[in-house]
Amino acid sequence: MAKQSDFFSDLSDFLYPQSCYYGQFKQEYLVFNANLQEFAQRVSYISDLQSNGKLSPQEAYDQIKSLWKQLKRAKKELKITSST
Repeated sequence: MAKQSDFFSDLSDFLYPQSCYYGQFKQEYLVFNANLQEFAQRVSYISDLQSNGKLSPQEAYDQIKSLWKQLKRAKKELKITSST
């Protein structure tokens, strides 16, 4: 059973890679970074599907727009503000 667990763990790491966070440590920044990495990964998949003819340009656009709104909502909920 451990072999199957290791397989799924390795598969998950391959399909959803995450890099280390090197920014200023705050819990909300770490959570947002994880959300941002997931957003980037999903946009990459959508782009690949569209490039290979599995999604229309409009479907890809709509899905990415929806993901963008989710990311903006997460940023707002985490109370992360622009530092300009």
